[in-house]
Amino acid sequence: MTGVSRRRLFGLTGAGIALAGAGAGAGYLAGDRDDAAGTVAFHGPHQAGITTPAQDRMHFVAFDVTTSDRAELADLLREWTRAAERMTAGLEAVEHGAVGGPAEAPPADTGEALDLPASALTLTVGFGPSLFDGRFGLADRRPPGLVDLPHFPGDNLDPARSGGDLCVQACANDPQVAVHAVRNLARIGFGRVAVRWSQLGFGRTSTTSRAQSTPRNLFGFKDGTNNLKAEDTAELDRHVWVQPGDGPGWMTGGSYLVARRIRMHVETWDRTSLSEQEAVVGRTKGTGAPLGAADEFDPVDLRAQGPDGAPLVAEDAHIRLAAPERHGGARMLRRGYNFTDGSDGLGRLDAGLFFICFNRDPRTQFIPVQRLLSKEDAMAEYLEHNGSAIFACPPGVGPGEHWGQALLA
Repeated sequence: MTGVSRRRLFGLTGAGIALAGAGAGAGYLAGDRDDAAGTVAFHGPHQAGITTPAQDRMHFVAFDVTTSDRAELADLLREWTRAAERMTAGLEAVEHGAVGGPAEAPPADTGEALDLPASALTLTVGFGPSLFDGRFGLADRRPPGLVDLPHFPGDNLDPARSGGDLCVQACANDPQVAVHAVRNLARIGFGRVAVRWSQLGFGRTSTTSRAQSTPRNLFGFKDGTNNLKAEDTAELDRHVWVQPGDGPGWMTGGSYLVARRIRMHVETWDRTSLSEQEAVVGRTKGTGAPLGAADEFDPVDLRAQGPDGAPLVAEDAHIRLAAPERHGGARMLRRGYNFTDGSDGLGRLDAGLFFICFNRDPRTQFIPVQRLLSKEDAMAEYLEHNGSAIFACPPGVGPGEHWGQALLA
């Protein structure tokens, strides 16, 4: 359905019928999409927004839970799930929410997406370590992979940009659709949750499908060339999806999300020579090919040497230190976005990468990789990690189920 607002058409007539078709997604796994303006199946064995072909825009938000009542938390997650089912299908957060309700009452949907298509909206929820602190009787259900991230060398973390009891990652091909989704979930949660921090992102910095071309980050380099892809199902089982026996059953089929707000010192980078930029990254800036290779997707040869006998890919080059060969074959699914949040008052852009990755176990994937990068990566001179969080994202839900149902049962 193109050219006609799905929210307008279905939100005011026959919402239940629309959900039966769009929500069930018969024959589709979470992450399937029709087109840039279409819908992504909400139900499935895994949450959408992980292996879904990365959309153009993101609104990420972390919440603190303000209630101490476990039943209220369960009710919130149930209400969020119903609203997410609707919004990802191109509907209002609730039926007749924006304009169809009583004129004397505030609208139940904020309305800014009323005339917009679904825009491949996905909503992915996660639970932070602090949710298991004892308030809700969940301490013994904390999965072993949901560890508190260590302090890495060079971290300059702002507590106001870090942590959180819950997170929601909203991705869409229209920024207003993503913002609308987060705004309405926050509104539904009023009195039970409060926004701790949020981040807007644009220009995906990775590709999660072979059908996508490799994007560029704000340093101007292609980013995510060797990322895991949705088509690599065996590799996803090995590196992304929590398997039976990894931890509590409620996390089987889920994944661990690590988010890092990385400010890039773009002004310093922009004064760096092209040859040094390429040496820092380990790739050519134009084609994205590894140094010494011709094509972007040529394998990285860490043993290749130049005429002087020095490695073509320097010992402190980013791609060498992040290579799976340096970490026992460990890989991650990256899903980050560029951001620009104005200036810092000194004429410098507050811009960079909102890094997101999904791991089967961050203890053997993200943490050792980041520990090495923070100590030896030449790129670290141009970066400042000022926000950090980790969340356990449970598996997907079926019709009638809700986020967190197995955890809170």
